[in-house]
Amino acid sequence: MPLSNQKDNEDHTPTQTTKSSSNDDSKGEIVVNRNAVCKVCKRLYREPKILPCLHTFCADCIRQLEPFSVPSVNGQAIESKYGSRCLEKPAVTVLCPECDSEVDIPLSGADGLTTDHLALDEVFLETLANEDIVVCDLCSEGNAEKRCEVCCVNLCEFCSQAHRRQKRTASHTIQCLQELRTQGRLSRPVLCSHHPGQELRLFCDPCNLPVCLECAATFHRDHRCDPTHDVIERHGDSIRELVSSSLRPRLSRLEESLQKVDMSQDALQAHVDAAAGEVRAFARGYACAVEAHCLSLLRRLEELRVQRRNQLHLQRAQLQQSLADARGSVEFAERLLMQGSEIEILSAKGVTLRRLAGLVHSGYDPQPASIATDDGSSICFLPKEQAGEVEGYPVAGVIHAKTLDVTKCSIEGGGLQQGREGQKGEFTLVCRDSAGEQMGRGGEPVLVSIVHKEKKDCTVEATVVDNHDGSYSVSYRPVVPGLYSVWVCVKAKHVKGSPSVLNVKRKVRRHHGVFHCCSFCSSRGSKEARCGCTGTMPGGFQGCGHNHKGHPGKPHWSCCGNVVEQSECLPLSVVAAVSPRSHLRTVEF
Repeated sequence: MPLSNQKDNEDHTPTQTTKSSSNDDSKGEIVVNRNAVCKVCKRLYREPKILPCLHTFCADCIRQLEPFSVPSVNGQAIESKYGSRCLEKPAVTVLCPECDSEVDIPLSGADGLTTDHLALDEVFLETLANEDIVVCDLCSEGNAEKRCEVCCVNLCEFCSQAHRRQKRTASHTIQCLQELRTQGRLSRPVLCSHHPGQELRLFCDPCNLPVCLECAATFHRDHRCDPTHDVIERHGDSIRELVSSSLRPRLSRLEESLQKVDMSQDALQAHVDAAAGEVRAFARGYACAVEAHCLSLLRRLEELRVQRRNQLHLQRAQLQQSLADARGSVEFAERLLMQGSEIEILSAKGVTLRRLAGLVHSGYDPQPASIATDDGSSICFLPKEQAGEVEGYPVAGVIHAKTLDVTKCSIEGGGLQQGREGQKGEFTLVCRDSAGEQMGRGGEPVLVSIVHKEKKDCTVEATVVDNHDGSYSVSYRPVVPGLYSVWVCVKAKHVKGSPSVLNVKRKVRRHHGVFHCCSFCSSRGSKEARCGCTGTMPGGFQGCGHNHKGHPGKPHWSCCGNVVEQSECLPLSVVAAVSPRSHLRTVEF
């Protein structure tokens, strides 16, 4: 399709409109064409210029952009990659206000950019569409009814006739504004910026620029300049080829990809909202469960308070009753002895003695130190202790109210009775309450003392580890064999089984040879193999052999000659006394 026909079709396409607030407050909101509005100042274009990224803005708006960078080219002219000039001076880089692309602005500024004539057409059409009365641009008095397409001015009837009579403008095309409103498009010539009034009709191929006749005769006289209608097909086809073969398919792919991303964003938001709802529901449920657990703990505390208070009241009543009985009997007896006559004393002797004897033998007479008053110190809150589930939610925090009873504490593990020199020994102390149940928490003062029975200055350091569950791990490492006295105390009181006797045996001497029948067999006939026993063999063999002199007659250890497999290795002094030879082991561990 010829480019001119395509342009005609595009010009007849209805233009989308949007609502925009006019800068004139008296006009209020008007409907304007979005292609006629600058996206920076939000007003109708004034001197619209095209940036290299193909976005259009007012020349003044471009001049106000902050320079991003100024590339250095050592003062030499460079060729513009956008083909807007034959030779370009070093460019200033700015960021496009719409797409944030880095674009180059000539040092001549916005005036060096290409003018967007389509935007000018849109501005004029928008003016016609929104203004009922257009003022003449020449006289500023009459109502404009005509428009000069060459001069781009609106003319009243009188100025239009005068415009036609002037020799310089007699050939200009004059159109009726009403027809332009009806057509909805403009078809006007593009004038040269260097020669006002001259239409751009030629195209300079070397410079890649449209020029007028005067430009072709002066600035481009050595260049090939062809009429625009002769080259429009070739250059239009190059643009059309890029659009149809590459960019249109890319647009489809980009739109499809963007649609997928939008769908993913919607799905992401939906999933996040659903998860957020679940979190809030969980939090509300968990909060209710925690509140219910809190009320349960408070009820448990109140029950303990009432229980302990009743126990104290009962103990107090018992003590008060015993005190009253003892005080009344003592006062009666003392008054009888001090004030009574002999007959009176003897008369009351029987009943008095029976009462006093009853109080002495069967009356409640506790020692003050043995009275275990409950001050509530055993009641505590354990926030990290798991408390099961409440309404399906796991909760933590329990009320601990067990009271330690030293007489019920126990010691577990064989390390309390038997130990080995140089080896680590261990046993466990389990603290229990009066019901015999494990305390379930730590923090009790535990003392462990290990002292040699014969060597009082020989002690073993004991390490106590609180397991925070009512049990305490005790470890020690004795270095001297013998009998030790072990004290295990909680709150300065001995637990059951304390003090006890710890028997630390000397260190076991391990065999470093092999348990064999004879040196000949274990060494596979080696003459140099020796044994810790006294056996010898003829023929140059240095070790023992079956049925030969000195053989023990049974399997034995090659290191010491001991015939017991599960035994300690004999000391070197014993081996030397029995077999003074040097001992080359048949097999080393």
